[in-house]
Amino acid sequence: MVSQLIDSDERFLGILERLSAKSIDDYYNPYQMFEWPDSLPEDMWWMSPELTTTYGTEIAERLSEQQLHALSKYESVNFYSLNVHGIRELLIEVVKRIHTAGFQTPSEFFHHFVGEENEHMWFFAEFCNRYGKKIYKQMPGGTVSLANSQAESLVVFLRILIFEELVDHFNSLMGADERLHETIRSINRLHHQDESRHIAFGRELVGVLYEDLKRTATPDELRDLDAYIRRYMTYSFETLYNPQVYRDAGIDNPQRARSELLSSVARADLEQRVFRKTRKFLEKTGIISHSQEAWR
Repeated sequence: MVSQLIDSDERFLGILERLSAKSIDDYYNPYQMFEWPDSLPEDMWWMSPELTTTYGTEIAERLSEQQLHALSKYESVNFYSLNVHGIRELLIEVVKRIHTAGFQTPSEFFHHFVGEENEHMWFFAEFCNRYGKKIYKQMPGGTVSLANSQAESLVVFLRILIFEELVDHFNSLMGADERLHETIRSINRLHHQDESRHIAFGRELVGVLYEDLKRTATPDELRDLDAYIRRYMTYSFETLYNPQVYRDAGIDNPQRARSELLSSVARADLEQRVFRKTRKFLEKTGIISHSQEAWR
């Protein structure tokens, strides 16, 4: 059960009104927006090389430019596949809460959110099916829940926020990367435009829900939330390292390659960059504690 705090926070209400208006002003029809070429060049980057999971590693040094381009293609398809799965999950959870007790006020924005995310899922799936001939399966491990049922909605919107901030880091960079085909740039550019609003909304909602939870949660329950969110961030990031991608790109022993990449310094550096703003926000709100521990 969510308290009425969401419906009485004046700052939150003002932000919701502005974001809803911007959703209307920025609306576009994705079904008419994109021109889908029959194919994309194989001899170019499909993802910014600095964002690929092998960048700066010994594995990348062993690959030819042709192999690196092929890897970027399948990494790109995997990234958009992650978007398809992540959007499906968030749509289910948001629709479950729209026009329910405690969520009456944000329901107006929820309608814009659901419509936009449904369209995002369509164009990401369209890209995967057209140019990768597949949508990669979702990797297991991200569905564990907390025992405290009062934290359920907070955890849902934290998961959504973490997912959105992860993909937006990639979108913002790839949308402006002239090494990429215009079709790839436009998908990322448009998604970044919408995700900027969704992230602003998600941060405000998470902040209000966390303040509400702190009223009744025990110190142990808050520590459990801290540990859960850290694990979920790690899980979310590691879904980028898909052994099926390495297999499709022709890398020998893809499981061993994944293990090598996950233990590399380059992985830790990339994870820090991807979640720098997210971690700063979570620490500022107190959801996770300030810690000197290194990223795994």
